[in-house]
Amino acid sequence: MALDLSSSGRGPSPGAAATAGAQSQALPWWQLSVTGGHRMGARERMLLTERLLLLLETGVSLHQALRELRVQESHPGVAAVLDAVSDSVLEGQPLSAALQRHPELFPPTYVNLVSAGERGGFLPQVLQQLLEMDEKAERLRATIASALSYPAFLIVFSLAVIVFVLVGVFPKFADMFEQIRNDLPWSTRALMALSDGLRLHWPWVLLALGGLAGGTAALLRRPEVLERLDALKLGLPGLRTIYQQIYLSQTLRVLGLSLAHGVPLVDALQACQDLVANRSFRRFMTGLREQVTEGRGLASGFQQSPLVPTMVRQMITTGEDSGNLAKVMTRIAEFYDRELNRRIALISRLAEPVMLLVMGALVGLIVASLILPIFKLSRAVH
Repeated sequence: MALDLSSSGRGPSPGAAATAGAQSQALPWWQLSVTGGHRMGARERMLLTERLLLLLETGVSLHQALRELRVQESHPGVAAVLDAVSDSVLEGQPLSAALQRHPELFPPTYVNLVSAGERGGFLPQVLQQLLEMDEKAERLRATIASALSYPAFLIVFSLAVIVFVLVGVFPKFADMFEQIRNDLPWSTRALMALSDGLRLHWPWVLLALGGLAGGTAALLRRPEVLERLDALKLGLPGLRTIYQQIYLSQTLRVLGLSLAHGVPLVDALQACQDLVANRSFRRFMTGLREQVTEGRGLASGFQQSPLVPTMVRQMITTGEDSGNLAKVMTRIAEFYDRELNRRIALISRLAEPVMLLVMGALVGLIVASLILPIFKLSRAVH
């Protein structure tokens, strides 16, 4: 039974919801912006969902809850959306139909789940699970950001130190080293040439760096380049496992939640097509929905895809055969969440000593390039 958006107001159609989701540039729904250009982050979304859930659980009517949220809301974009949603609900439309008109904030997965909760009479439970899903996504994002921040700082700091030494220190020794230029180590000659280039031609260096940054940005806007990068994410050893776990965790969590609340499988798959930004994975989801539509079953689509690990194929097959597909998908998503946290923590711990070693090697090379010629000069004087 498909979700229906008709004059009787029973909820949005999955096709319309998917079209609305495509207009939101296929970004994950916790990273989308709201009307007016004001960014809507996961924290604001969680706060909105949590406050609505609290009001509904205390017996407040849906329209009154929306009006109270509007009065309390300070974010201009969210306030505008709440105004429109409240007016639509007051006119007798279901909440899911009102949310569907704002795909920049409420994507198809969110709308479909709210629609299922309305029809089944368990909207608060759905909101609670949507809140938990958003919290898990935010924790994953924070974990990845934390793991990358320290190595990024070390890289920037190392580059700053190297530039300072080349521009501020090496020129002071240039005249001294000129006497033994032919006897200088290769590293000293290379660093002196680099120092002269940075000092004498810095406008051209900045221009070249700007051109490189602009060219890279232009390349990253080309569909064929993005296609290649998406393929590399799921093809390179090491990266492949991490991205597989991220994509499958996000997708299977939403699918499991949707199926557990009565959303038809085809509709849930259609709403999840744009959940992941990777083009290769999107094609897999599109093919999966087409196979299910043709009656070949979900497990068959998972078995045929090289993007899916063997464990997931086996568990999906078991879940489909036993009729516990929603539970199995949720379990896989939870397992991958734990694996991702463990893997990211391990990478973070390994990245710190590796970066320190690289930075130490660079500093040691620079120091040696300065000290060795000084020793040679000292021996020449004596």
